[in-house]
Amino acid sequence: MKFFSGFCLNKEEELFEDFLQKNRFTVAGFSKGAIEALKYALKTSKRVDKLQLFSPAFFQNKNEKFKKTQTLFFKKDKKRYIENFLKNVSYPSKIDMKKYFKEEDEETLSYLLNYRWNENDFKNLEKKGIFVEIYLGEKDKIIDSKEAFSFFKNCAQTYFIKNVGHILKGE
Repeated sequence: MKFFSGFCLNKEEELFEDFLQKNRFTVAGFSKGAIEALKYALKTSKRVDKLQLFSPAFFQNKNEKFKKTQTLFFKKDKKRYIENFLKNVSYPSKIDMKKYFKEEDEETLSYLLNYRWNENDFKNLEKKGIFVEIYLGEKDKIIDSKEAFSFFKNCAQTYFIKNVGHILKGE
């Protein structure tokens, strides 16, 4: 299995043990890593049977003001931004995300905030014979999971899990 990590994170795949299908032909990604996993599955010549996307970073429903504010806050006080971000990533669980922390830059944040998901990418995966699963948490404080569900339900097998947040964990 190939796993792609989320923004400011590294080696957090253990958080998704309950969902991960671990075999040589599965590709998975969390949040920002979901974008990277999708791109990998589209371009690779290696065999991929399943693509699992956990809480894909979905900000195409957000306006430019929101995106600029996020970037400005990151630039102004990166440490505080990341502390708040990690707290929101783990909500409503009490999991300490600091052990997974990895430094990221403003360019990566901007890429993440401005990425646009495309239904045609999912059609191309289907043509390649790749089955896609998407998992979203009802109490996500990072993305608007209802908006994301509205988009992704037309693209792939999408699960909307009650009482969990961005890392798909509850209290």
